[in-house]
Amino acid sequence: MPDCFRQEVRSPMRGLSITGQRLSQDRTARGTAALVRRWLPLLALLALAILVFASGANRWLSLEAIVLNKGRLEAFVDANLLLALAIFCLSYVAIIALSIPGSLLMTVLGGLVFPFWIGAPAVIVSATAGATVLFLVARSSIGEALRSRGGEAVARMTAGLRTDAASYMLFLRLTPVFPFALVNLAPALVGIPLWTFVWTTFVGIMPASIAFTLAANSLDSMLDEKKAAFDACVAGGRSDCALAVDLALLINPKLLMGFAALGLLAMVPVLSRRFLSRRGGAPLA
Repeated sequence: MPDCFRQEVRSPMRGLSITGQRLSQDRTARGTAALVRRWLPLLALLALAILVFASGANRWLSLEAIVLNKGRLEAFVDANLLLALAIFCLSYVAIIALSIPGSLLMTVLGGLVFPFWIGAPAVIVSATAGATVLFLVARSSIGEALRSRGGEAVARMTAGLRTDAASYMLFLRLTPVFPFALVNLAPALVGIPLWTFVWTTFVGIMPASIAFTLAANSLDSMLDEKKAAFDACVAGGRSDCALAVDLALLINPKLLMGFAALGLLAMVPVLSRRFLSRRGGAPLA
């Protein structure tokens, strides 16, 4: 067979081989890009959280530090209200998104340095935004991986939870015994819709945010007295000076019982549906 003919026969096969290699490379590149999009945001949050703890910046988030610097903070707010509000909101969003303990302290800070009509909305919006960031990152990484590999059991469980997602979310948000970070992560793992997560978070944290902001605002004069006594102790040269301030001042058992009652009220549709289903009635829509 002439060489020119053999070249013509081999050329199409070589072209198909090159095309196959390119398709394989494209699939590999797309798969790598998808993995980066899925896991990079989560790794970035983890890296930032580690950086915060390693630097010791989280130690500044204490009630004692807030009380000791309260005068400076109030002066800064008076002189730069919009800037102070922006810093407060961004800090709150970061604390929630990074799951750093201190959301209650940030709520107290908002009640102390801002008027109630500014502090309470800032707390509610910032907490919702931070929770949503963490929810989206967890849903696109851990949640997607769990649902894709969980099999039928996980699929049935997630479908059941999604059916009553609003009631479950309101119950978890209104009942102040569940860790805030856990309530941000769990819905992402079971595939609760984004809008359901956002509005139930906003509504669910509203009562506690308003109550604690008001409580912090009402403690203003008492905290000033404790700060004055501490400063006098230090000025007197004593070595046993301590700023005895406890967040338990804000926690009223009756208040917690009220939140629990609201949480149980949110579960009424779920309980009613199950009751009717067991009695043979048509489930509620």
